[in-house]
Amino acid sequence: MITFNEALKTVKHATKKLPKEHIELSKCLNRVLAEDVISPIAIPPFNKSAMDGFACRQEDLSEMLEILETIPAGTPPTKVIGEKQCSRIMTGAMVPEGADCVIMVEHTETLDEKHIRFTESNTKTNICIKGEDIHENDIVLKKGTRIKPQHISVLAEIGCTQPLVYQRVKIGIIATGSELVEPNETPEATQIRNVNSWQLMAQLEKIGITGNYYGIVADSKEATKEVIAKCIDENDLLIVSGGVSVGEYDYIPQILKELEFNIWFHTLTVKPGKHTVFATRKGKYVFAMPGNPVSSFVQFELLGKALVFRLMGHNYHPAIVRLPISCDYKRKRVDRLEFIPVRLNANNRVIPVDYHGSAHINAFTQADGIMTIPRGVDEFTEGEFVHVRQI
Repeated sequence: MITFNEALKTVKHATKKLPKEHIELSKCLNRVLAEDVISPIAIPPFNKSAMDGFACRQEDLSEMLEILETIPAGTPPTKVIGEKQCSRIMTGAMVPEGADCVIMVEHTETLDEKHIRFTESNTKTNICIKGEDIHENDIVLKKGTRIKPQHISVLAEIGCTQPLVYQRVKIGIIATGSELVEPNETPEATQIRNVNSWQLMAQLEKIGITGNYYGIVADSKEATKEVIAKCIDENDLLIVSGGVSVGEYDYIPQILKELEFNIWFHTLTVKPGKHTVFATRKGKYVFAMPGNPVSSFVQFELLGKALVFRLMGHNYHPAIVRLPISCDYKRKRVDRLEFIPVRLNANNRVIPVDYHGSAHINAFTQADGIMTIPRGVDEFTEGEFVHVRQI
């Protein structure tokens, strides 16, 4: 039995990055950069006006100003600003030579078709200076960055239309258990619907990956081994729910050994998800979790995401906040690190959700996050700060 932190370190240590590829900008959301991105240009690429107004010289602001021309965005100026002169300019347009400020339209008085006067006592320059955001040859995005919409904006801005990224991980998903039926089927008296596979598919979709679903496998060692071998052959990573505990029909660890996998861990000092398996073999990976849906959900959030992103070249760090708990909280056993669902009230205080254990996935529909209860801690008092992992 190992701790959660030891398990997380093991996952990162035993996982190798997938190969690299260039992809279209339109398809790179949630992918991970495989190299630093360097800007070939300065941003802004020229001195540009920050607003609609008049480009002029600050030393002439007390004078009547002659309008030389109108400069729309996208059209270069044709006149140089001289003494007591200005040009009408639009937001984003290139500032003409000779001007050192742009005065706002609202701060001017029109005297006639060719002349204006500044009506305020002073002004900001209102000019975006060339290169003030990005210098030419700046590293704008670092290797290992998980690409979000704001990163796509930067890639588009500098013309990086085919970034080099790590390949998207291919993930197979199976559920084990003769008691399971699919959601569109009516369970008989001793059956339940398969929750975990659809939950996992959704968790993967949330991070930009479409899993390959291989269905439900009955409690047969031979059938389970056959499906596992097929999934491993067709994917980089296999995620299994069920079959990992110590019962008579929990075949997964034994099958993995027979398939010559190295099992890095099987038992963790965590709750839920004590029996969680991580195994590797020559660039193939298996992550197997208990069949209870909360165990599956939480362990994917805790370790599964770290594994998936590690394969894709990203060092995943979940958002964890430190907030006060809204009430006293106690638990009976303190031998494991525990994770429970919580929500946040209007004052950002942590409220534990009514929760009955690892089969009670409905509790998580009310949750904003997962609260960590360290090993050896049996209670929190109202107002004490706790750590919450956002989900």
